[in-house]
Amino acid sequence: MTVLNKEEAVKISKHLLEKKLIACTNFFPIESMYFWKEELKQDKEFVLIIKSKDSKKVVEEIKKIHSYDIPCIGTIPIQFNKEYQEWIDNQY
Repeated sequence: MTVLNKEEAVKISKHLLEKKLIACTNFFPIESMYFWKEELKQDKEFVLIIKSKDSKKVVEEIKKIHSYDIPCIGTIPIQFNKEYQEWIDNQY
């Protein structure tokens, strides 16, 4: 998922962690280029990698608090090593 800046990445991460919807986030700066309202844009953003068991609930919650009109929220099924998956399972 992309967000406006580091502050929003931290805000969303804390919100989801405090609601016990996720186990962990990672976030880092990127540059993005896209068309918005027929104008070519190039912006600095942050990407969040969010680790959770229930992406549907997470996506619903993100939509409530994200600053973008149309946030980019993608889900990718992934398999973790056994120990890490156990850790995720025990976080909430």
